[in-house]
Amino acid sequence: MVDVNVKEILLECEAFLQGHFLLSSGKHSNGYVQCAKLLQWPDRAEKVLSVVKDQVKDLGIETVIGPAMGGIVVSYELGRQLGVKSIFTERENDVMTLRRGFTVKENEKVLITEDVVTTGKSSLETIEALKEYGVEVVGIACIANRSGKDNLNGYKIYPAISLDIDTYESDNCPLCKENIELVKPGSRKKF
Repeated sequence: MVDVNVKEILLECEAFLQGHFLLSSGKHSNGYVQCAKLLQWPDRAEKVLSVVKDQVKDLGIETVIGPAMGGIVVSYELGRQLGVKSIFTERENDVMTLRRGFTVKENEKVLITEDVVTTGKSSLETIEALKEYGVEVVGIACIANRSGKDNLNGYKIYPAISLDIDTYESDNCPLCKENIELVKPGSRKKF
């Protein structure tokens, strides 16, 4: 196992941001991890996600599934490193679903992948979409875990890095009270 300084790589890529951010959950935060800034560099993404691969390589994973948008490239790179199939879910009529002819089989061992886990909404929606197929979800992998938890509804989280970033309810945000400009950097339109 190679020693990888994930935070240093995120800083080098300008993927770790500080300020006042509107998260896809509707909450506010003083920090944000813009993983797209990391994922634009395949060699750096490979290094960071090798940290996750080392944690999950013995779980018998058959398919890696990332919710669109943030989980797609993460799923692809982890699938490549693990030598398994990589697919993604996406919203159709505001419901996460498998589309594009993607399939999974009953009892197939799948790993959900995300760029950042905060509330885990996209991961949990993906897990819900997969219930009808009878797959075995072995966990949730991500570049950055900022949830403050090591599992989400009983599913273990496998992060490249865990970060302690302050998160506030929108109606009780000290950054709003200081009139610091609010920025929405994420991809999800609704929260």
